[in-house]
Amino acid sequence: MTDIKKDEKKDIKKESKGPAKETREARLMREARDAEKEGLRGIVHLVGRDLSGKLKLSTALRQVKGVGIRLAPIFAEIISKELGIPNDTYIGKFNEEQIEKIEKTIQTPRAYGVPGWLLNRRKDMETGKDVHLIGPDLTFAMKQDIEREKNLYTWRGFRHIYAKKVRGQHTRTSGRRGLTMGVAKKAVMAARTAAGAPAAGAKKEEKK
Repeated sequence: MTDIKKDEKKDIKKESKGPAKETREARLMREARDAEKEGLRGIVHLVGRDLSGKLKLSTALRQVKGVGIRLAPIFAEIISKELGIPNDTYIGKFNEEQIEKIEKTIQTPRAYGVPGWLLNRRKDMETGKDVHLIGPDLTFAMKQDIEREKNLYTWRGFRHIYAKKVRGQHTRTSGRRGLTMGVAKKAVMAARTAAGAPAAGAKKEEKK
C-alpha cells in the first residue's frame, strides 16, 4: 500500500508542475515547420546563429549577439533602403545574397553612416579605432578583456578572480553563495535550548 501511495503522490506532483518548458531548439524547429508551410525558409543562418524564418527583420537582428534594441531598428532601416524592401519583411523571404548583404551591414556600420557613439567597442586598445563586434568576435574580445584585467590585478580583475560583482553593486544582502551566515534555524535553537545553552540573541541576566 505504501508503494502505491508513493506512486500516486509522484503522479500528483508531476501533474501540478504542468507541461515541461519548451527548449529553444524545440521552439525553433516548430517555428521552422510553420514557416515552411507559409512558403518561407524554415531556418536562416545569420552571423553564426540559427533563426526562425518567421521573424521580422528588426526582431531577427535583435537575436544577434552585439545588436541590441537601439541598433536593431537602425540596421533594419539601412538594410531596407539598401535592398529596397520594407523593414518588416520576414527573414525567411531573403536569399543567400541578401543575407550576406545584411551581415556586411552589421559588421561595418560606419560605412553606412552609423555614428561612433552607437558602437559597442570604442577606441579599441589594439587599433585605437571605434569598431563594432558581433557574434563570436564579441565573446572572444570580452574574455580577453577580463583576462587582461586579471593579469594586471586591477580592482575589477580582483573581483573577477574571486567571482564577485564588478559593477559597484551592493552585496550586503545580494550575491550570496553557499551557506548563509548569521541565521539560526528553529531546530538548532531548539537543540541549544534543550542542552541548556542560552538561545541566540537572549539577554544575559544582570548581576546583582
